[in-house]
Amino acid sequence: MICTLCEAPLTNRKDDYFYKCDICKALVKDRKFYLTSEEEKARYETHNNDVNDIRYQNFTSPITNYVFDNFLPRHKGLDFGSGTGPVISSMLMKKNYNIAQYDPFFANNKNTFGNTYDYIVGCEVFEHFHNPKNEIDRLVSILNTNGVLLVMTMLYDDQIDFKNWYYRNDSTHVFIYRKQTMEYIAHENQLKIEVITDRFIAFRKLDTNAL
Repeated sequence: MICTLCEAPLTNRKDDYFYKCDICKALVKDRKFYLTSEEEKARYETHNNDVNDIRYQNFTSPITNYVFDNFLPRHKGLDFGSGTGPVISSMLMKKNYNIAQYDPFFANNKNTFGNTYDYIVGCEVFEHFHNPKNEIDRLVSILNTNGVLLVMTMLYDDQIDFKNWYYRNDSTHVFIYRKQTMEYIAHENQLKIEVITDRFIAFRKLDTNAL
């Protein structure tokens, strides 16, 4: 098996389910444990993501606060992987923000990729990517120069008890990132990391003509 992000051969195992990538430092689930699309969708349909739930709104606040602080309603946004309860879109639209939604299961509008965006958000989405290289390439390609890609996903570090970590034990999570993985993504895609915490990353797309 090769790494689904950097395409390096995967030879070292983290455990029976995950490999460790020596290049991008990600933890990559063995393909034999991937769910089918039908199984994935059924799992997502059990999520109780109520857009009016204050706890859910607070959970996604790193993204919404960043958008409110850095963009105006006229800027064009995309909620990628908006899911069954698109709370980010809902909160932004209440403030008259212009944000489209895309989800392969619940908002599968192919016209999404014919447009470009000033910001793209992916909340608890990136860990589900069966092919993160292709997905990230696609997102960067529709992000305007100086636009921002906002990602929420839990980053792994060696202080975490991996075997018992809920992120590892979610059957839909197939790709787990470290800080070094995000740095690899930035380097490979001409992005600048503006914010990075253990669960929130803001990438800005650089003007390659100015490099």
